Amino acid sequence: MTAEAAVGNERGTGLRRGVAAYLHRHALVRLSLLLSAPLLWLGLAYLGSLAALFVTAFWSTDTFTGDLVKVFTWANFHDLVTGDVYRTVALRSVGVAAAVTVIDLVIAFPMAFAMAKLASPRAQRWLVILVLTPLWASYLVKAYAWRVLLSSDGILGWGYGLTATIATLSYLWLPYMILPIYAGLERLPNALLDASGDLGARGRRTFRTVVWPLTFPAVVAGSIFTFSLSLGDYITVKIVGGKSQLIGNVVYDNIGAANNLPFAAAVATVPVVIMLVYLAAVRRTGALENL
Repeated sequence: MTAEAAVGNERGTGLRRGVAAYLHRHALVRLSLLLSAPLLWLGLAYLGSLAALFVTAFWSTDTFTGDLVKVFTWANFHDLVTGDVYRTVALRSVGVAAAVTVIDLVIAFPMAFAMAKLASPRAQRWLVILVLTPLWASYLVKAYAWRVLLSSDGILGWGYGLTATIATLSYLWLPYMILPIYAGLERLPNALLDASGDLGARGRRTFRTVVWPLTFPAVVAGSIFTFSLSLGDYITVKIVGGKSQLIGNVVYDNIGAANNLPFAAAVATVPVVIMLVYLAAVRRTGALENL
């Protein structure tokens, strides 16, 4: 190795050591470098697309040519607010999302409690795998399986409509409610339950004063998943909803058949606003700080 090459290697080694020492002393710089790539992706892929959605909502479509007219207008939101059918669809969508959330909570809490407090550590691992197993199957396969079950000549025979939509969505999103509650109950010390029993509290009072307050943040986490996923879903209602319409279907129809992208973007802002209001409401309870 020549003298020049040796000097170059020493300089490169010294530079690397200097950079490493600098990053070691400045944790904030190190964290910023580590998060720069994912934050850039989040800004471009998620926030960028969301911004494009809001901008498009203020455009319009030429009724004759079908071309986009990139001129600011409130017409889409005026039609959305004044149209009775859209208010009905929005309220129906919120009702379906709320019903799915309540049903999943009623089913998930006892299951999660049994997994966290009654099952052995070995059984807990297997039960978590069983809860996760439906998520490995295709969304469409599960939805069409429920279509077969709910058909007039199926095992349940309920027919199609809002009831079928709620039942199918409750099944699809149930794991997203079980797992957060299970994690919350697993962090709940058994000593608190024993102390409540030693003080004479019955099971119902122990649940009301000990279990529910401490696991409420986990319930909120699960409800965010089930409520938001149900609110924006449009595939399930197409498969088992019959003639029912939800917000997602209005967006889909205006993108496809109606070829009215600006109005579809305006409708798509409705679930975004609803979720922001929902998150603001649960934030006031303090649940988000304890997640």
